[in-house]
Amino acid sequence: MTTVRKLLEAKEFATNFSVEASQSVLDALKVMADAHIGAVLVAEKGKIVGIYTERDYLYKGEVMGRAAKDTKVKDVMTPKMINVTMDTSVEQCMALMKQYKIRHLPVVENEQFIGLVSMRDAMLAALETKESEIRGLENYIMGSGFQS
Repeated sequence: MTTVRKLLEAKEFATNFSVEASQSVLDALKVMADAHIGAVLVAEKGKIVGIYTERDYLYKGEVMGRAAKDTKVKDVMTPKMINVTMDTSVEQCMALMKQYKIRHLPVVENEQFIGLVSMRDAMLAALETKESEIRGLENYIMGSGFQS
């Protein structure tokens, strides 16, 4: 069973991008575009207070008459986040993402932010596990045991 710990250790880029709650949505969008990511953490006085995602922009932004350059991130961010720990399984992460219709899970240990797990991270790990299981079954069927 793959855990969040393994996901974070395997991540190619461990940078967690954030913006200040008082910054504009345009600033957040620029950070997201430059980093090719779909979400940034929102901080206030060094503490994570929320997350701002592409969906927040879609649902709470221009469609509602808010201009990105004039809107503060704190006014449109998602303040309530569903957190996981380092020992949470990939399957549990995917279940939470499905249940709450979200794509990002902050990883928190002892009230300390550790990292961010995305739906992409969880899907890639699940696919890797399934591919490994398939290789094992193929090897078993071919009579070579469980070598992979």
